[in-house]
Parts: sequence; C-alpha cells; structure tokens
Amino acid sequence: MDPVASKRGKQTVRDMILSTLVIAACAGVIYIFIPKDEHADPIKAVDFTVELASVRTAAPYPVAAPEGLPKEWKATSVRYDDVAGNAWHLGFLDADRRYVAVEQSTAAAGTYVPEVSRKAKDTGRTETVAGRKWQYWEGAKYNALVLPGKGHTTVVTGSAPKESLVEMAAALKTAPPAAPAS
Repeated sequence: MDPVASKRGKQTVRDMILSTLVIAACAGVIYIFIPKDEHADPIKAVDFTVELASVRTAAPYPVAAPEGLPKEWKATSVRYDDVAGNAWHLGFLDADRRYVAVEQSTAAAGTYVPEVSRKAKDTGRTETVAGRKWQYWEGAKYNALVLPGKGHTTVVTGSAPKESLVEMAAALKTAPPAAPAS
C-alpha cells in the first residue's frame, strides 16, 4: 500500500476538524463582541402617522385611528388596499400583548366582517361605546365590535378581551368627522 494514500484519509479528517474549530472560534468572537440587549422588546412598533394622513385623503370614507391609547399599546401593522374595497388596517398589541385591529372597508359587510374577524358571528347584542351602538360579534379566534356606516364598515377585532376592543373603539377618531350612526 502506498504510504501517501494512507495519510490522505487521516489528513482530510484532521483538516476538517481544524476547520470546524476555526469557524467555531470566529463565531464565538463575533457573538461576544456584537452588542445585544436581552431585555429589548422583540416586537417593533410601527409609526402609522404618515400612512394615516395619506389614507385620510384617499379613502372614500372617514378613516378611523386611535388617539390617546395608553403608552403600553403598540402599533404593529398598517396597510391600505385601494383595490380590495378600500380596506384600511391598523394592528395593535394591547397592554397585555393581545392583538387588536381596526379594519375599515367599503366591501359588503356580510363578507368583509367574517373575513377580518376570522369567522366571528353576530350575537345580536350591542355595545354602546362613546355614544355609538356597535354590534358585538363572537368567534372561536377573534371577537369583534362592528359599526356599520354609510358606504363603509368599521370593525374593531382581535384576540384581546372585549374590554380591550371597547377601549380601542372608544379611542377611535375619524377625519373628516363621521356622521353619527343611527
């Protein structure tokens, strides 16, 4: 047997182990010297003020957004789809980190509300919030407060308890001002 051939297999394994150790050492140095904050909140808040201003000029209905929510509430998502029923979405986490969303659209309420509330159903009950009667819908995943308007529907929905949905609905302000629902 050729002595060079017998060394080749051993050198390959040894070289692979040495390469792995070098890579692990480099990764360890990077980990140690890259600053990190273990106490930082992994959920990044979004600023929706620019989108809100744009949507309020583009939407064919009074666009709702909260004002005066406690600082523990955090906006997490915002979008507007002018093709799919002029749909406005603003997602939040409440103080207990439960999801609450404001949804508005000109789409037919009969299909839109179950879609955004994950198949919640109208209970026939109402909840008066800030002088307006909201329909209360319940579902397996989300509950919802629904406020039919002229040519549009406003929905406050999410996995948060009813109290958080009511708190969000109470904080909603529109521009231009919406006419009171009858």
